[in-house]
Amino acid sequence: MCGIAGFMLRNGERPDPEALRLMAAALAHRGPDDHGIHCNGPVGLAQTRLSIIGLATGHQPMVSADGQLALAANGEVYNYIELNAALRAQGREPRTDSDSETILHAYAMHGLDFPAELRGMFAFALHDAHEGRLIIGRDRLGIKPLFYVRLPDRIAFASEIKALLPILPGQPRVNPVALRQFLQNQFASGEETILEGIRRVPPGEILIIDRDLRIEHRRYWSALDIAPRAIGLEEAQAELGGLMHEAMREHMRSDVPFGLFLSGGVDSAVLAALLHTHGAGRIKSFSVGYRGTAMAHELDEAARVAAHFGLDHRPLALELEQVFARIPHTVWAADELMRDYANLPTSILAQTAAADLKVVFSGEGGDEVFAGYGRYRPPPAERWIKGLLGPGSGGFRTRGQWSGHWSRRLFGPALRSVRTPDRASFLEAWRSTPKGWSDLQRRQYTDLVTALPDNLLVKTDRMLMGFGLEGRVPFLDHRIVEFGLSLPDGLKVKGHQGKWLLKRWAEPLLPPGHLTRPKRGFHVPVGDWLTGDVAARVGERLARSRGIREWFRVDAIPDLVAARQAAKGGGRELFGLMQFAIWHRLFIEQPGLTPAPDEDPLDWIASST
Repeated sequence: MCGIAGFMLRNGERPDPEALRLMAAALAHRGPDDHGIHCNGPVGLAQTRLSIIGLATGHQPMVSADGQLALAANGEVYNYIELNAALRAQGREPRTDSDSETILHAYAMHGLDFPAELRGMFAFALHDAHEGRLIIGRDRLGIKPLFYVRLPDRIAFASEIKALLPILPGQPRVNPVALRQFLQNQFASGEETILEGIRRVPPGEILIIDRDLRIEHRRYWSALDIAPRAIGLEEAQAELGGLMHEAMREHMRSDVPFGLFLSGGVDSAVLAALLHTHGAGRIKSFSVGYRGTAMAHELDEAARVAAHFGLDHRPLALELEQVFARIPHTVWAADELMRDYANLPTSILAQTAAADLKVVFSGEGGDEVFAGYGRYRPPPAERWIKGLLGPGSGGFRTRGQWSGHWSRRLFGPALRSVRTPDRASFLEAWRSTPKGWSDLQRRQYTDLVTALPDNLLVKTDRMLMGFGLEGRVPFLDHRIVEFGLSLPDGLKVKGHQGKWLLKRWAEPLLPPGHLTRPKRGFHVPVGDWLTGDVAARVGERLARSRGIREWFRVDAIPDLVAARQAAKGGGRELFGLMQFAIWHRLFIEQPGLTPAPDEDPLDWIASST
């Protein structure tokens, strides 16, 4: 796991190593073990390394024996052993023990079709000096991030937005379409980001940049190609078992110890069972709950699973002030604006685990792949009403997070003038699906290409990499995703129960009675904190924020605070404004400023100048 950055200049110009050093410095948290810079012709590559596989020989950027190919990569290619065996059979001997080297060889052997050979989570930049092109790409599901920007003299890329800021010619500008999407959907989705001009490399794509800085997009994988299958229960269980065990064998490849984030739910319990089955031993596991709140947590369930499988378990019972002191650091770490309250405990879990480990397993993706969310199985009347109120997506993801009242009161002129629908990414995803798909498959797919890469996996990557910790997500092995999406609806949902096949298959592996326990989710007691005097102090500081004054109506903030204090709504709106104010300070007003892991969030809402 690493951070990568670099750029390709117009032909005839040469990279400035100092610019690459500045970009790499902004990614130091992603790769504390090593760093490197490579320049050849118009291309400069930088990499910061977290050593997981090939500890002694995996220095990057990697350069081929003939000097014509250079690579900077982030992530893991889990099938590197199988790929290396195929290479040796054709007379190509790997020069290192690193999984990343297989990317270079796969390109040399398969040309631009090479990403289809790779199984894993990755983002990379590969310079082919002979052909005069730079290829940047991202894994199929978007587990690893990659951003790029077109500037007057170059195209630059980086694992995180913050690494692009040092080379921008002027102050970055907020994208109002993305800002509205964040407020209404809790994240922005698609290729555009919260900063004008900075774009995401789409999952499952490579971008081929030529000498004249023209960009060709080439998609090598899409969930839209998955055809529904007629498959029975016994065959499906057998196939699922084979896929899960194969994915786990590959994901367990590591030259350093690994652990597990254990929520007490189904997905992390399944991972615990598989790790135990495959001989992981007494690995460390971590779970989180809260003191001083009425909100239910899963500490007891997690401890029960850990005891059953003999894990070295550490439960964290957090105080509210401890949780919310994470707000500034999580805003900085996320890069992108996304209001997932679970960022806060995830950050604490990551810092705790990183004290002993470099790798943890996590259960992200299980709900999307096997249809676990309640929103995938709404009652017919609810679906019909929502479809009328928000047409275009079958009643799915129709309602904004902000109330209409507060949107009208708080949005400034630039936000009110946005014409792009806040639901545009959901509508586009839904409408792109094949006619033969069911609505359940469309709901899964819509989440797989929006909320999963642009929200859930932002949390998993950035919160962990903020402390140099790699997260592995076996449920998002693309073969498991293809299997889950192709299943008949009746094997995913029965009655009011989602993830039916996964639970049926996993039941013999899990502690007795575990699957009958109610799903609690990874909740955070925001309502217990953002009230009373805290809400008043947040409102006072918001009025001084440059970003808030530019994009919102400050005169409505006292009424929002009063509503929050009277328990009449406003919690999401007030929290969203606070996040934006802190983000604006860190990414627009004072780029390069880095909060410590534990800070008073009120101190970061507005600068003192």
